[in-house]
Amino acid sequence: MSSDSHNRPTLRSLIDRFGFPHLLATTLVLVAATILLGVAAKATGSGLACEANWPQCDAGPYNLLPANLPSFYEWVHRFVAMFAGFAIIGSALASWRLEDIDNRVASLVVLGMILTPIQVYLGGQTVLQYEMEILSLHFWTAILIFAMFVVATVLVWQSSLTAGSVTTALAVGLVSLPLHVALSPTDLGVVTSYSPTVQLFQYGVTLSLLGALIVATMVGRWHFDDRGLLGLIYGSTGLALAVAYLGRQAVMANSMLLDRLYLVLAGALILALAIGIARSRR
Repeated sequence: MSSDSHNRPTLRSLIDRFGFPHLLATTLVLVAATILLGVAAKATGSGLACEANWPQCDAGPYNLLPANLPSFYEWVHRFVAMFAGFAIIGSALASWRLEDIDNRVASLVVLGMILTPIQVYLGGQTVLQYEMEILSLHFWTAILIFAMFVVATVLVWQSSLTAGSVTTALAVGLVSLPLHVALSPTDLGVVTSYSPTVQLFQYGVTLSLLGALIVATMVGRWHFDDRGLLGLIYGSTGLALAVAYLGRQAVMANSMLLDRLYLVLAGALILALAIGIARSRR
């Protein structure tokens, strides 16, 4: 018997015990956690901790452990990112080897695996060079990987998602968006200081907003024939991406024009989400 025939039942046994959908969902959670911990490391100024070493840190055997609190933030980010990378590779291998996995799912998670070493390289460059262009590319590559795993997870859980899931997803977006604006450093923001805690919550809300709109778009296509509603949902997804981008640029560019454009698009998105909820419930 070939080595492949030995490995395949073992892999099948592990997946049957844990479940590929749960493996994919866990990977998605780890990807989101890695993004948020990366935001926390940057917001606390810990990105250049560990004495700007990468992948080592600044204490312990072979400088593998953190020496202080800022280094600890950066170290935890790297530690969770390592497990997220393992989960991504495991999901990709499982999707490739298991015969009953949708080809679309396999393509998405394999592409995520291909992007992972690129993302790791960019993460190292944020420490070794710390240039704004590299930071932005590192962040948006992470968002791309997150979005691909959201899509793959939704495809895997398709049988469990009903028309009501569209209304729920739009409602999550409608709740997330005002929080995103409130936590922003714009004129309408209610926070007096754009602290690391505020940044962490705002980026958490960003992931919720983007994830919710992806779910609404995909499930809406499966359950609704209302072209007006579908167009509204598609437009909302585009607006959500623009709001997420401008929200980040408003912090980095400190531009009044970008702030106003961000607030206008956020207002349009709130209106679109509210109308979408009403139409999806009908």
